[in-house]
Amino acid sequence: MSLLPELRYPTVTELVSSARALAAHRPGLCSLRQVGVSRAGRPLHLLSMGHAERSVLIVAGAHANEPTGGSTLLSLAERALRDRRLRAGTSWHFLLCADPDGASLHETPAPRTLLDYHLGFFRPAGPEQPEWSPSVLPPDRLPPETRALTRVIDELRPYLQVTLHGTDLGGSWVQLTKDIPGLAEPFAKSAAELHIPVETGATDAAGWPASGPGVHVMPASGTDAAYPSMPDDARHSTWYHAHRYGGLTAVVEVPMWASDLVDDPAPHPAPAAAMRRLARRLVRDALQVEVVLTEALPRLPGPEGPLLRAAKWALELVPGLAGDWARTPPADTTMAYVGSVDAFGRRLPLRAAAMLLRVLHEADDRAAPHLEHLVASWSEAFAERFRARWVPLEHQVEHQSRTVVAAAQHARER
Repeated sequence: MSLLPELRYPTVTELVSSARALAAHRPGLCSLRQVGVSRAGRPLHLLSMGHAERSVLIVAGAHANEPTGGSTLLSLAERALRDRRLRAGTSWHFLLCADPDGASLHETPAPRTLLDYHLGFFRPAGPEQPEWSPSVLPPDRLPPETRALTRVIDELRPYLQVTLHGTDLGGSWVQLTKDIPGLAEPFAKSAAELHIPVETGATDAAGWPASGPGVHVMPASGTDAAYPSMPDDARHSTWYHAHRYGGLTAVVEVPMWASDLVDDPAPHPAPAAAMRRLARRLVRDALQVEVVLTEALPRLPGPEGPLLRAAKWALELVPGLAGDWARTPPADTTMAYVGSVDAFGRRLPLRAAAMLLRVLHEADDRAAPHLEHLVASWSEAFAERFRARWVPLEHQVEHQSRTVVAAAQHARER
């Protein structure tokens, strides 16, 4: 299926150690400070480089299951340190990990296969995600990680915030809260050079206008969402906090495993029928996990932990999302979009099953073997259906870094 990655993803401890060494090497230019704590008391660190008032903020680790961002952050910090042109009139700031609690629970630093990746999988429930929590929680209930991030934005007032995200399997794409003219060309060139497909129909950006292939601009407030049932709305996330100061946010996504099936702009022959079929499969797969959960739940010890909360939350999304797919016209009618929906429909119940499996293993529950078989077979089917090929970590990092640098340069001109 895929080869062992040449490099591995750094832990939060290793990120902090590297940032501390960099700050000690150039103390007049760089500084490392604590800007908050997590719910479990883990520190949140900000590495700053330069003293210019105009600033760029880079955020890594907002989603625990998207580990490339930490490697990219270190690469960008080293690049900014070496290249004075990047620092000319601009200071660079790096939030090393927005969710260190989540990072401590995602346990696949060097996955050989999608099964390896899912056996250590963790992605918190929406209200516990630092960037997304403002879209689903009132201000007085926001987690401390979210409050720390917004305080940093308030202090720095960045003209550009870049949050480093990723996907397990698919292609690369960019989400912008405001357009950055000129970004699409260097983004596409980098992806082509590194053999990374551009995901032109990403479900995360369904129905959004595009300024170029794979570069999506979030629609204005008041625009109907492509999936009305989804509880979170990007326009209420921390991505929009930079708008208070005239800035914008770029979300740069890069895949761990690539699939050329998400880069096909040809029209799908029957998109509505395909969406209905994918909705039925989503419900069927989620039901299999629900049956295991319902049967095992009375045997599980309390209190309910983050893995179980996250698994339940993922399953709760399924009925509404399947209804959106089945009843509303497709937001896009290309092969790429239907392929992206296919991937998302496989991903959601698989993630719920993987997190529930970790709970069952910890409890030594008798339902674990059945669920383990399900996670293994779904992981294999996912990889085979999309002809998954590993993207070398250095290519993931290089593409994400190039896109960030291009976004900073073009946003500054803007």
